[in-house]
Amino acid sequence: MSRCALFRWLAEAERVVQMSAPAGSGKTVLMRSWIAEAGLARHAAWVPVDSEERDPQRFWLSVLGALRGTAPGAVLVRALTAAPDLDGWAVVERLLTDLAPLADRLWLVIDDVHELGPDALRQLELLVLRAPPDLRLVLATRHDLRLGLHRLRLEGELTEIRASDLRFTVAEARELFAAAGVRLPEAALVTLHERTEGWAAGLRLAALSLTGHPDPAGFAAGFSGTERTVAEYLLAEVLDQQPEEVRRLLLRTSILERVNGELADLLTEDKGGERVLQDLEQANAFVISLDGSRSWFRYHHMFAGLLQLELRRRLPEQMPVLHRRAAEWFAQHGQVAEGIRHTQAAGDWLNAARLLADHSFSLALDGQTQTIQALLRAFPPGADDPELALVRAGSDLVQGRLDEAAAHLAVAETYAEMAPPDRQRRLQVAVASLQLSLARRRGHRAGVIEQARFLASPVTGPSDEDIALGSDLRAVALMNLGTAEAWSLGPPDAPDAERHLREGADLARQIGRPYLEVGCLAQLGFASKILPFATTQQRCREAIALAERYGWGTEPVIAPALIMLAGTMVWTGEFDEGERWLRRTERALQTDTGPDIRLLLHQTAGMLHAGRGRRREALQEFGAAEDLASQLEGSQALASQVTAWLLATQARLGRPGEARAALAALDDERAGSGEIRNARAVICLAEGDPAAALAAVAGVLDGTAPVLGYVTVMEAHLLAGLAHRQLGDQRAASQAAERALALAESDRLVLPFAMTGSAGLLEALPRHQTAHGALLADILDVLHGASPAARQRSWLPPAEELSPGELRVLRYLPTNLSRPEIAGELSVSLNTVSTHLRSIYAKLQVRDRSSAVRRARELRLLAAAGRAR
Repeated sequence: MSRCALFRWLAEAERVVQMSAPAGSGKTVLMRSWIAEAGLARHAAWVPVDSEERDPQRFWLSVLGALRGTAPGAVLVRALTAAPDLDGWAVVERLLTDLAPLADRLWLVIDDVHELGPDALRQLELLVLRAPPDLRLVLATRHDLRLGLHRLRLEGELTEIRASDLRFTVAEARELFAAAGVRLPEAALVTLHERTEGWAAGLRLAALSLTGHPDPAGFAAGFSGTERTVAEYLLAEVLDQQPEEVRRLLLRTSILERVNGELADLLTEDKGGERVLQDLEQANAFVISLDGSRSWFRYHHMFAGLLQLELRRRLPEQMPVLHRRAAEWFAQHGQVAEGIRHTQAAGDWLNAARLLADHSFSLALDGQTQTIQALLRAFPPGADDPELALVRAGSDLVQGRLDEAAAHLAVAETYAEMAPPDRQRRLQVAVASLQLSLARRRGHRAGVIEQARFLASPVTGPSDEDIALGSDLRAVALMNLGTAEAWSLGPPDAPDAERHLREGADLARQIGRPYLEVGCLAQLGFASKILPFATTQQRCREAIALAERYGWGTEPVIAPALIMLAGTMVWTGEFDEGERWLRRTERALQTDTGPDIRLLLHQTAGMLHAGRGRRREALQEFGAAEDLASQLEGSQALASQVTAWLLATQARLGRPGEARAALAALDDERAGSGEIRNARAVICLAEGDPAAALAAVAGVLDGTAPVLGYVTVMEAHLLAGLAHRQLGDQRAASQAAERALALAESDRLVLPFAMTGSAGLLEALPRHQTAHGALLADILDVLHGASPAARQRSWLPPAEELSPGELRVLRYLPTNLSRPEIAGELSVSLNTVSTHLRSIYAKLQVRDRSSAVRRARELRLLAAAGRAR
């Protein structure tokens, strides 16, 4: 194969090249193919060092012979015959004299330099350091050489090519298999590349084995160091080359995914394990360092497979003993998951179950839910240890399987009551924690409060472990309590929800539980839905950034922040951006089938489709959201909004009769909500009865009907405007549109105008009569298919917080009112208004009124101004 990047590297190399890599890395083949492709056959001397080479004279005579076989060497290098008293040092000095006049580039390649004896190596060092500039040396070796190369490195005369440089890329592996006449599916190719880690010999042996193979994909899935040809190669070239004590260490530590000196000493019942591992790593013996201090190591995947095979063959009775020792070490050092894995590998299922039950709560709070599920799957089929019921309940909860979680919790609760006294309290606490999470996910607020009170009681014992558990449980209780309050959607609960989630996040940060902190911050984004969109988006992005820092950016824990961010984008007409965040939410929820967060997913997808005019798709999504809402106990307000949009979409699709029938089936409490009243108005408009539509929204507009938020009132104004237009009252229609725009101004809302089909209503609004000209233009752009103006809010520096008085003045800046008129509206002096304006300009970092309005809109500050009336 032509490995172009490495060929270029060799062509541009310094005077000395050290190519240091394990057996089978392709060193020899690389040099031979490069020499052939570069046309250097007459300018390259090749000296292979035999594995039994210990005679310096023999080696140097080989070097002289190879050099004389080149075009430049044939002229300069004198012949020499063997003699009993021929000294290697003298040969090197003579060679240096012969090559001194060298004026043409000459390559000397010495393959397997590590096989040289100490005398020959010292003599080679002399040649390397004093060679003329046009003599280029390539030293191919399985481990670094002690040749004074550090001096060449400092002087910039050394090129080093290592194992990582010689590894094949996926593209090169594809080319290798093609050259061997093997066609592999892409997935199988990637699997083989990962298993071999790009090791040239492994790929070549795989290609040989695959020739004519009936199931290439199956072969790739099972290919490892245990494959016969690979095992034979590694045995002969690596393992059998090691001293007995090194082989003992390699075999006994092969049960570990990673090893350090202390573990090696424990499993071998010997000392000096760290030094052996460091020497193996330095010798390129398929041992790879995992940290800068070279204290943790792993074995190459193929080599590890061979070692495990040899351990099973030679010491089968020792394997359970080794796994138990490793399990005890990992458990003592706080690496519980690895401890459980080794306990399982030892076949000690009872203790493995107890360990997992004792630590599953802590593992979950560390974000290791996938690890817990993998450990559960490792138990034998049919394992029904009551200890595992608790773990299975937690796993089911994470995946949204609420009924299964409840069934496992019932078993765990019964077992906890009969457990030994020293474990009973802890098991009961773990059960209560999961019951709290179950109640929260089902929207059962009373159950959340009950379990939160239980968890607030002290955990028995004054130990550090008990204190840590108490802090963990309190943080979990705060998160679930705040989440349940946020889902209630009622204004009285909003401050409590924010406070509890903020306290939970702060406590999680203090006790070093970032996964729990992410969970609280993600739910805090959902809890801030009644705040300005700028605040909601900021909180969501903070939660997402923290999750991404720990690798949890696509896990269910961050889904509330993702879906809220998607929702704010859809509300403001940024449909493409909203769709992007919606798709990311879907990826995060691939393993979570719970009804709560998926309700929001379908609702937001319905909003997106409705905003784009895709009503049939919107109807399908709203229907799915309504089904999920029926499974939750505390989502009446959210269910009413989903149902209202479902009924309105049916009516807009020309099915008002079907919508009215569903409306009649609602109970009086839901039918009286502002959201359902708006849906009734849409049905009336579809039936051609605008007067009835006005009557339907009257309670929303006069404040007598309960509403979920100001968006419902805004929607009612738009529906009233559409009804007035049908009745021929353009003045009333324009007034209704202006009121809707005033409500939309704070958060720059676009979606309600798109969902209600209000383009005609807005187009008929006289431009000189509106105080919201810029917003009106943006909305019409979106309704006509254009994207909203780019607002790079994420790049804007945060503004200093405005005072309540400044916010009241800010509210009037988008209007046409003069300073004296604003003072009159606020019943303050003109001087007060001027003072507030100067402060607003300074805090927003602007110079004039129009810039202040634009900046306030970008930061969503007008929403706060609207509440400061």
